Amino acid sequence: MSALNQDSPRGFAFAVTAYVLWGFLPIYMKAVAHIPPSEVIAHRVIWSFPIAAVVLWLTGRTGELKTALMTPRMLGMAMVTATLVSLNWGIYVWSIAAGHALDAALGYYINPLFSVFLGAVLLRETLSRAQIAAIVLAAAAVAILTWQAGQLPIAAIGLTLSWGAYAFLKKWLPIGPNQGFMLEVALLLPFALAYVAWLVATGQNHMLAGNASDTWLLLGCGAVTAIPLMIYANGAKLLRLSTIGILQYIAPTMIFLIAVAVFGEEFDQARMIAFPLIWLSLIIYTASLVRRSRKAPPRGPLTTPAR
Repeated sequence: MSALNQDSPRGFAFAVTAYVLWGFLPIYMKAVAHIPPSEVIAHRVIWSFPIAAVVLWLTGRTGELKTALMTPRMLGMAMVTATLVSLNWGIYVWSIAAGHALDAALGYYINPLFSVFLGAVLLRETLSRAQIAAIVLAAAAVAILTWQAGQLPIAAIGLTLSWGAYAFLKKWLPIGPNQGFMLEVALLLPFALAYVAWLVATGQNHMLAGNASDTWLLLGCGAVTAIPLMIYANGAKLLRLSTIGILQYIAPTMIFLIAVAVFGEEFDQARMIAFPLIWLSLIIYTASLVRRSRKAPPRGPLTTPAR
């Protein structure tokens, strides 16, 4: 359907489901906030691996993975993207545990604008007036938050930079989204297993350490990581770029609402100014995206988010 530049109801359902699941993810991450982020990330990798492997096997899409494993250049690129996605996960888990969910929402709001900025700087892509205005407004919002706090919003900037670099490099990795995710977790798996083995040997592990809820929560890290990602991958190819561009704001909006209404994070005066500036910038950017999508030939879906 994407070749016809049309939206499919099935694709819409898949994409919305994925973004809603990502929107609720902070609640799950808050439940494991007492566990070090590094251990949570290790289990996200370990338990994502069998889920991704089963999906690829059932869909018969293992050929690209075998080719990638035998191509040094592709392996090198995948190791870089795997490192970036694990860093992004780590910052996200830490931000929720440390009470910075609002900063996480801010980071994911800024992500698409930062990707546009990277395209202009690294690929010499021409920016429209609307895109320039959106980027300036987003920069102003970050400046306001920095001035109020006396330092940069580290979680938001970290999520934006790690995701922006990941998305940029992922575009050049010649492999499908499900196969790419499988390749990344396969490359990270030895490190994750070694780290968990060290935790067990030193008595610092939380899985199978006497608390059944911790064990089940860590086991579930694979499902909350892999399932939304693969649902999204199957939905994005059935939607127009502009539709994905609008739907992607579901998750950070839900994170924002959960941060304020559920976690009780302070929505201070600086944020009362900064977040409306971000929302205005996104309205300008999205309107520009929709206008261009009506004029331009069909393009592929946006790169899958890395939460």
